[in-house]
Amino acid sequence: MFVIAGVTGHVGSATAKSLLAKGAKVKVIVRDAKKGAEWSKLGAEVAQGSITDTAFLTGALKGAEGFFTLLPPDFVSADLFAGQKATSDAIAAAVKASGIKHVVLLSSVGAHLSEKNGPIKGLNYLEGALKATGVTLTALRPGSFQENVHNSVGAAKATGQFYNLSLSADYAYPQIATQDIGAFAAEALLAKPAKSESVLILGPSYSPRQVAEKLGAALGKTLQIVDVPMANWAGALQQGGVPKPMADALAEMYVGFNTGIITGVGDRTVQGTTTIDEVIKHAIA
Repeated sequence: MFVIAGVTGHVGSATAKSLLAKGAKVKVIVRDAKKGAEWSKLGAEVAQGSITDTAFLTGALKGAEGFFTLLPPDFVSADLFAGQKATSDAIAAAVKASGIKHVVLLSSVGAHLSEKNGPIKGLNYLEGALKATGVTLTALRPGSFQENVHNSVGAAKATGQFYNLSLSADYAYPQIATQDIGAFAAEALLAKPAKSESVLILGPSYSPRQVAEKLGAALGKTLQIVDVPMANWAGALQQGGVPKPMADALAEMYVGFNTGIITGVGDRTVQGTTTIDEVIKHAIA
């Protein structure tokens, strides 16, 4: 049996569904019993609790073949990294206590860095904490999610504008669909590798201008690209409703991507094939 956290999100859901489609036994972790009901109908076992609860997670992992986990985003903590560290320590303690042999972690490009990478700093810490337990760790390091286009739909519909938080609207970079990440995660769990590794996950490359053109075409309008100066990135995120600690961390991450501080590092690379056109269809539905 494989234990899957984060099934209410894109990647965790895709991972669990990929495993079920392959006939694997799956246990999903949910906080809300109502959200577990749909997974029961799909044939999964449901464990209600939080991955921040070491005792609960230890019990949920007992006897499992593998565990897919992530580091949930923390939008409310005044000290972002302290919250990430506490969650990471709880997960690592449960992994060690349960005796599980293999963990697949949704990490990120830039997780090889311990600073100047915004919220990715927490994933660097979690990778290290899991490795310290002696477990075999497959750290999946995807680049930018194609699903980030969801954040642009509201303004595009309401004002016809597309806000660009990068130094150039014409710079193309790899963007991966979360359904592809989930498929790779399921493959990694089923493979049961003998040693730890980090896997760089890339997708098709698009520039902000190309994304704006594709989104505009799907909406039946031409979008105006609004270039937000680097100095205003954190403020723009706050205006969009992101609390200051997370906005500051995300701005630092965007600076890292745009200045070359954050790069793709992994033991091997896999390539997703889903196009952003497919994701945009779902985003505007």
